[in-house]
Amino acid sequence: MRGARAARAARVVGLAAVAVLLTSCDGSGPAALACKVDVDTPDLVSDREAAGIADCTELPTAAGASDLPDISLHCLGSTASMSLADVKGPAIINFWSTTCGPCREEMPVLQQFHEKYGDQVPLLGVNFLDTYPGAAIDFARIKGVTYPSAADACGDLQESDLVLQVLPQFVFVRADGSFEQRAGGIDSLAEIVTMAEDNLGIELTAAGRAS
Repeated sequence: MRGARAARAARVVGLAAVAVLLTSCDGSGPAALACKVDVDTPDLVSDREAAGIADCTELPTAAGASDLPDISLHCLGSTASMSLADVKGPAIINFWSTTCGPCREEMPVLQQFHEKYGDQVPLLGVNFLDTYPGAAIDFARIKGVTYPSAADACGDLQESDLVLQVLPQFVFVRADGSFEQRAGGIDSLAEIVTMAEDNLGIELTAAGRAS
């Protein structure tokens, strides 16, 4: 019970952090300027190279492949952009923020999933409402996360049908383009494997990624 209460408290803190960030990304005032993400500064280029984050355009995509919103997001691993609507299932999208404790805790588990099952189910991280992408890139480097990530610095996805009030959040994209949202906060590889199989209607085999 104590662990469950702690987990709920952590999610409440995450929600509060999202609410604070939303108020600074309302499109007005000096704070809104921080939402104009410059993904091609020399510092960010250097950070990306050090982090080794995969380019999010390497994910299997097709125009209008899913029912997700057609909103362009910057890749953290390159200067390219991508649309969630083009993500081809089966795939998993994980929404996270550097201010979210449960997000930070589950990232190494997601890296394990990427290494073991990424050939069967690609994983995309979406850094949500972090107005400085350098912090997200540096955090991914510290955590050893190399799976592709994109950035929605000002929460454009809040204007879509996605409900992202609490982080971390999973979106499971099925092969037919439909998707399911599930709360994150996982702490084991077995947990995310079970979630993937249940929500995507597939069976994973631990063959590992090709080198």
